[in-house]
Parts: sequence; structure tokens; C-alpha cells
Amino acid sequence: MRVLVTGGAGYIGSHTLVELLGQGHEALVVDSFANSSPKALDRVRELTNGWFETEEADIRDTARLTAAAARFRPDAVIHFAGLKSVGESARRPTDYYDVNLAGTVALLRAMEAAGCGRIIFSSSATVYGEPDYLPFDESHPIRPTNTYGQTKAMAERLLTDWAGAEEGRAAILLRYFNPVGAHASGRMGEDPRGVPENLMPFLAQVATGRRDALRIWGDDYPTPDGTGIRDYIHVTDLARAHVAALDRLLTLDGARPYNIGTGQGISVKEMLAAFNRAVGRDLPFEVHPRRPGDIAEMRADASRANHELDWTARYGVDDMVQSLWAWQSANPQGYGEG
Repeated sequence: MRVLVTGGAGYIGSHTLVELLGQGHEALVVDSFANSSPKALDRVRELTNGWFETEEADIRDTARLTAAAARFRPDAVIHFAGLKSVGESARRPTDYYDVNLAGTVALLRAMEAAGCGRIIFSSSATVYGEPDYLPFDESHPIRPTNTYGQTKAMAERLLTDWAGAEEGRAAILLRYFNPVGAHASGRMGEDPRGVPENLMPFLAQVATGRRDALRIWGDDYPTPDGTGIRDYIHVTDLARAHVAALDRLLTLDGARPYNIGTGQGISVKEMLAAFNRAVGRDLPFEVHPRRPGDIAEMRADASRANHELDWTARYGVDDMVQSLWAWQSANPQGYGEG
């Protein structure tokens, strides 16, 4: 299948690209490299011996996207490109709506012009907000508590309306829980710009000495150890889910959401302990007040993906932390060196 991948140089996009090429798909990567590095694509080529095209373009640039799609003629699109920090979204709401929502509009216009009616969307479990019940299933009310989640929920609504407007269109909405880990080779991993706001990349930078101590945002939640509980999923499992979703796209009409997680909840302190074991020493941490928009617990019911996509998570917590440490210890500056 010919697949156009927006944001293909990013953390999840690059790992998915490895899986796509490994399954024999052809790809066109569209990326502005605003929050990613072209070196990630070099590593993909190194690991796969695969060939793919690259177009440097902003996701909001309708003309560039249209020209690229017209040239490549994709059978399907996987849409990763966007801004993704909960904390930053509160400070820069205009940018988040512009990139995440207007960028999706621009992409759909380019797809229409190229005659492509099938898309997999990189969504997020943050669309659910405070839980009425756990684990979250896809029928849970959509009530995001932060700007980032709002932009994802609105993009899901747009894609649902778009997919329902014409026969033969399909949109799969993959609601990620917390992606962590790195490629088994240690050659690819997460490389956030600036100070990481997510737990694991920040923790990895503490281990390499780039940060003084882990910041734990709140230890007074109604959880066994007081810290937030999340459903962490290995990035390779998440990448595999995208390839599985391509097959489902061929038989789907309209839009359908899928949770992509393990169903297992792990607290911040439990994840810290697991990473300490991987590193071989105890890492320093500080407790700070809760962040606005964070919730106490989040876990996935991924049974729909298990049954309809024929996908299940393979990797556990030790795989996640060991692969992350292999990547970060070999690449302490991320893609900024070597």
C-alpha cells in the first residue's frame, strides 16, 4: 500500500515508518522538522534498508500538501503531525488549534484533491478527561480537561464528519495511552525539544545528567502511593497498531475509534523504580504540586483493538524501560549527536 505519513520523523511516526517498510508498504513522509530531526529518517533507512520519499512541509500548507499528495497518489494517510504537550497547550492555545485542527483541515483538502479517502489519525486518551469509570472504553464520554485534548477531540469530530460525508471514506481514530520506550536497536527513540513534560523522557535525561532531578507532579492523588497512574505502552507496540489498522481501513466505512494501550496501570513511583532497576542506581526526584488538567488515573480497555484489528500489546514495563535506557545512554543528546 502507498501510505502518506505526516510527522513521520517524530517519535511515533519514525517507529511506525520502520514497521510500514518492514511490511513492504511504500511511504511518503511529510514533516516540517519543527519538532523532529531529519536524522531520525536516516536511522530508519539504516535499520530497514528501505526506501521512502520525503517532503519538507508544514501541515498547514495546503498547497504543498496537495502537490505532494497529487504526485505520490497515496492509498491511505497516517496523520501524526501536530503539537502534543498538555502543559504547553495551556500557554499557547492559538498555536495548538491552528496546527492540530487547521492542519488536519489542510490535510483533508489535499487528500480530497488526490482522491484518497482513508486516514488513520494519531489521537489521544486525553479526549476522555475525568473518568466516569475505568478502564476507559471507546463509549466513554468525551470530556477533555485541557487544550491539547480539546484539539484532539475536535479533530476526531472533523474526521468523523468527513468520513461520513461520502461513501468509501474511512477514518480510524487511534486513541493512544502513554507511549514510552525505544527501538530495540537503541538507534531510535524519543528526542523532545526543550524540557520534556512527559515522565519517561525527563527521567531518561536525569539518568544521563542533562536534568538534576525528576519532577513528580503531585503525590496526593487518591492512588495507592499518591502519584498518578497511567497506562504505558511500548512505542513498537503502538507502531504495530498502525500497520494493523491499515488492513481494517480497507473494510471500514465511516469513522471508528480504537484505544491503544495495555490495560495495566502503573504509577509514577512504580515507573521510577523500574527505571532505577534498568539504570542500576536510584535517581533523584522532587515532588511538585499537581499540574492543571492532570487526572489521577487512566487505563485502557483495548479489547476492541484486540478483536477488530487483531492486535495486542507484546511488551511489558521492563521492555519499555530497558529499551529507553539503551537509546538514551547511547544517545545522551538524542539525535543532536552522531
